[in-house]
Amino acid sequence: MKTNETPVNYIQHLTGFYELIAQDNRLTTAHVSLYMALFQFWNINRFQNPISISRNEMMEISKIGSTNTYTKCLKELDAYGYIQYLPSFNPLKGSTVNLFDFNKGTDKGCERAVRPSINSINNNKHINIKTIEGENSPSEFPSPQKQKKLKERFITPDSKEIKNYFLEKENTIIEAEKFYNYFESNGWLVGGKTKMKDWKAAARNWMLNAKRFEKPEPTATSNLHVNENKRYDIPL
Repeated sequence: MKTNETPVNYIQHLTGFYELIAQDNRLTTAHVSLYMALFQFWNINRFQNPISISRNEMMEISKIGSTNTYTKCLKELDAYGYIQYLPSFNPLKGSTVNLFDFNKGTDKGCERAVRPSINSINNNKHINIKTIEGENSPSEFPSPQKQKKLKERFITPDSKEIKNYFLEKENTIIEAEKFYNYFESNGWLVGGKTKMKDWKAAARNWMLNAKRFEKPEPTATSNLHVNENKRYDIPL
């Protein structure tokens, strides 16, 4: 980046980000906390893409205690269009993330988001040009049709999320574990054939069926009936 080139505007970017999440009911505090941790690394990296991330560092900064929750939030931020997550399958090389400039107030702001990517092409010939073009094009933000498909795409819940839902429905942790273990073992297939679309609906059906097959509690019975008027002076 040239010294006289204006970087991403820190405040305007965060303002644009908070305007987006205010209208997005899919996000939780974990999503927001993780994004802020990623943004901090992006800022340290002078807003150059991509940034290399460490799971342990990200979890420590975002205060996410579960590895499953961390991975789930990372994938969902990618699916919802907030970041581009590029997982690494090499244990010696960390995963990378591309962040997008949410300051769409002026054309000049959009140009600043393109320049770092163009400069990085000159420095690294192995960058995928198609990916860079996609990051700086209008398709950076999914179309309504794509957003609908992304929203409908099934994302596997973790055990903690399922337990919380069962408790919310006044059910037991044991039933939650049965539900999770059953569907985790069969690949989250309904009836062993169809891919699950809504795990909460499946969980509610599970609770209803569990109640049907509950064994009725045995009614309390009194002690054996004894003839209180029995004569003990008569031989048997």
